[in-house]
Amino acid sequence: MSISGELPGGGSDGEEEVFINEEDIIHEITIDEEDLPDRDDDDEDGGDRMDDSEDVDDSTYIFQGHKDEVFTVACSPTDASLVASGGKDDRGFLWRIGSAEGALELTGHRDTVSTVAFSSDGNLLACGSFDGQINVWSTATRSLQGTLEGSGSGFEWLKWHPRGHLIIAGSEDCNVWMWNADHNAILNTFAGHSSTVTCGDFTPDGKLICTGSDDATLRIWDPRSAQSRHVVRGHGYHTDGLTCLSITLDSQTVVSGSKDSSVHIVNVNSGQVVGSLVGHTNSIECVGISSSYGWAATGSMDQKLIIWDLAHQSNRCTCEHDEGVTSLAWLGSSRFVASGCIDGKVRIWDSLSGDCAREFRGHADVVQSLAVTADGNALVAVSTDGSARVFGISMFK
Repeated sequence: MSISGELPGGGSDGEEEVFINEEDIIHEITIDEEDLPDRDDDDEDGGDRMDDSEDVDDSTYIFQGHKDEVFTVACSPTDASLVASGGKDDRGFLWRIGSAEGALELTGHRDTVSTVAFSSDGNLLACGSFDGQINVWSTATRSLQGTLEGSGSGFEWLKWHPRGHLIIAGSEDCNVWMWNADHNAILNTFAGHSSTVTCGDFTPDGKLICTGSDDATLRIWDPRSAQSRHVVRGHGYHTDGLTCLSITLDSQTVVSGSKDSSVHIVNVNSGQVVGSLVGHTNSIECVGISSSYGWAATGSMDQKLIIWDLAHQSNRCTCEHDEGVTSLAWLGSSRFVASGCIDGKVRIWDSLSGDCAREFRGHADVVQSLAVTADGNALVAVSTDGSARVFGISMFK
């Protein structure tokens, strides 16, 4: 018997045939055709191999303490390895990057932990939930310091005063609440919105509060009197609920985004709309202002992150994504900004050129929130896949 065939990688034309003599055969194996894989099986295996190429994980550390979707994350402003996260499993966690041991479960909630934040001195951590309760923890003793109550409805967000232990939080009950966290005492309730208060913050100088609502209004409040100084609404402003806002470091300007795809600029002192940033075509999900440049970044369900020059109210560059943009974070005082996306990827963008400087893979589902560590060396992303992943960003300082 002789068998002829092609050499690997070569054709039969002009090439010498290879012959195997019967005496060279050591053992013959009989193959049942039923044992051979179908062509369809080959295709499926090939598809699996293609999928394997997508299973790249660029993270340097993964926290997997949560048992369900993770919605919120915050990094300590004073301890570069300390992180807090909260999610749909009704739990928050206080954990350290690089350490699988010693994660503290922040117990006591009966519904989704929707928001977490560290005080400016890093001594306290507030954990807010849809159960209408905020628990305050000491980061030094890792113990519960107090529970802030008042609203019977869920909290959408919370923020600390830039210098003290005051907390404000926006609720589904249409109100904004303010407490003294050292004494677990309600200081004020800010009433005026007619729907869920979806976003808000103290101005960086701590003198005023800006809040946005599903009622399509922005309110600017006096924290001492709890009275509205300005109500921004109507013609020239958003026509649908506000989703996000950010305030410039000089406390003079607030940039807000809405479900209606619009972005507007408001003067905090006058309450006047002084500009509109036109370019998105779907709901605005996030907004952030650079600490070093006069620029703002906005992310939208239209699959775009846009970098804006606030002084000229112009589009500097548009950063295209494969799916909707859910979250963003400026990387310290650098020119780089990170975006989180529905496709599970985290991307780093150069705001000068609009180029994608890096793409981090690892998450298997929507990235919900981003936070940068105090030393600027790491970016923490949390996802509906139930994990928190840490990515190295020291090269972007």
